[in-house]
Amino acid sequence: MHRRLRIRFSPFAPVVILLALLGCARGPCVTIVGADGKPRATVAVEVANTGTQRELGLMYRKHLDENAGMIFVFPDAAHRDFWMHNTPISLDLIFADATARVMGIVANAEPFSDKLVGVEGDSEYVLEVNGGFCAKNAIKAGDRFDFSGFSPHTSE
Repeated sequence: MHRRLRIRFSPFAPVVILLALLGCARGPCVTIVGADGKPRATVAVEVANTGTQRELGLMYRKHLDENAGMIFVFPDAAHRDFWMHNTPISLDLIFADATARVMGIVANAEPFSDKLVGVEGDSEYVLEVNGGFCAKNAIKAGDRFDFSGFSPHTSE
């Protein structure tokens, strides 16, 4: 005698499954949220949380998709300076403290420049995005990062 297994699905099951699959497909993201609590932009990120990953960064990249970037995660908050050595695209660098609050922005960093750029204060996170991204999305000091799809300090 064969018995059939009956599985009952909620009418919302397809929606829940689709959202779960989309979330997994999206991968790591950083949403930048304004002081008013409204999201300004969401960036699909590559996570640079080891010394080797942070050292290479986005060097040698000739293209960065819109709403894509790299989040540099440091083991502690300290003054951070970056350069654009071997980086052929202009970038905005968004510096955030240990609470993920945006402290400052270096806008449109010059490609291939060896000049050190940074902001005042101690940063634990630096998000690199295409040059002009911050102006386009009205991102400013006081905004904050919300991380999804990854935990910033799992590999350090």
